[in-house]
Amino acid sequence: MPQAPVIAYLFTTFPKPTETFLQREVTAMLAHGVNLRLYSLWGGGGSFRGVKVTRFPKWKLLTLLWMIPYESWRRPEVLRQVLHGLITRRPPSWMNFLENMLGAGFACLYAGQFRQSRPTHIHAPWGGAPATAAWLLWRLDGHQYSAAAHAYDIYEHGGDWWLREKLEHARFIHTSTEMGRLSLIERGLDSDKIVCIRRGLDRMPRFKPIRESREPLRLVCVARLVEKKGLRHQLKIYAALRTAGLAFEARIVGEGPLRPELERIAGSLGIAGQVVFTGHLPHHEVWRNLEWADVLLHSGVVAPSGDRDGLPNVIPEAMSIGVLVVSSPVAATTEAVHDGETGIIAAVDSTEAWLQALGRIVRDEAWAEKLRANARLWVEQNFDAHKNAERLLSNFRRIMPS
Repeated sequence: MPQAPVIAYLFTTFPKPTETFLQREVTAMLAHGVNLRLYSLWGGGGSFRGVKVTRFPKWKLLTLLWMIPYESWRRPEVLRQVLHGLITRRPPSWMNFLENMLGAGFACLYAGQFRQSRPTHIHAPWGGAPATAAWLLWRLDGHQYSAAAHAYDIYEHGGDWWLREKLEHARFIHTSTEMGRLSLIERGLDSDKIVCIRRGLDRMPRFKPIRESREPLRLVCVARLVEKKGLRHQLKIYAALRTAGLAFEARIVGEGPLRPELERIAGSLGIAGQVVFTGHLPHHEVWRNLEWADVLLHSGVVAPSGDRDGLPNVIPEAMSIGVLVVSSPVAATTEAVHDGETGIIAAVDSTEAWLQALGRIVRDEAWAEKLRANARLWVEQNFDAHKNAERLLSNFRRIMPS
């Protein structure tokens, strides 16, 4: 009897609490009966849904002292290509350099294991270390692979160091936004190989009723406290609400390096009593805050490094449960938030536009209900993890040998 196809998934850190979208993808794949091998190159490990997660032990990097010469003897042309790249180009950041070296180290040390127990296909859900590992395993032993590239991989400091080389040899390229797909095409990658398949929810939550009285207006923001989230602008919006006399309560859910500065700004603007910084919360607590909220605010911008959001998962999550979304037009948010149809779009530096949108949500219940219903329908049609896993699986099946 022929062996069932095996897909080796290479993650950076899995399972990671803040990357629930990847857990949903794996859960949906397992529900479809896919035989998965899970590898985590940095953190994570243990098991997930009864499947072992092989964690790359960093002490094994010491064995590169003899594994690099051995694999170089087997495939000297691979070593020449890597050395040429190291000499002729600069990495965009030290972090990206280390990510690529981590992926290269994994490929070198696990090449023998992958030769002995050959997977049918390798998939890298990130364009950094996992894609580097998949690409080098292909270079060393001809393993076919696919790779994903998302906003961080494409835009942070101009994008990943070796992104084009890694993606141009993939059997297909997965991205979760049309913005990402078009950006990859602009970089010269084959449009026929790029598929836009969104993430998704493994189950649709209960659609909560709208609060009859939305005063004070309950506002929530779920975000890492980093530059691309535009949180300084968001605090100015809260201050403008206070000045305008629109009663509100706000919660900012998330942690990050900007927290001390943002708390100082909130104090100086006189809104510290109305804006609560909750810090990082487990995902079930994030859902509890969405249950509490009337509106999700997303004030994303393009960071000085070039980094930006794609479509943050919390936006369709909020839309699914009945939380209205007011978002800036930056990045791929407008692929889900259609102004006046499924949510509201407002320029991040126009506090007046945000005041008008939030004021209308308080006053116009029929309009708010229309937005909520349209938003839920968009999620059901576009953000179902099982439907989207089927699409991803169809791409695996299309390129896997029979």
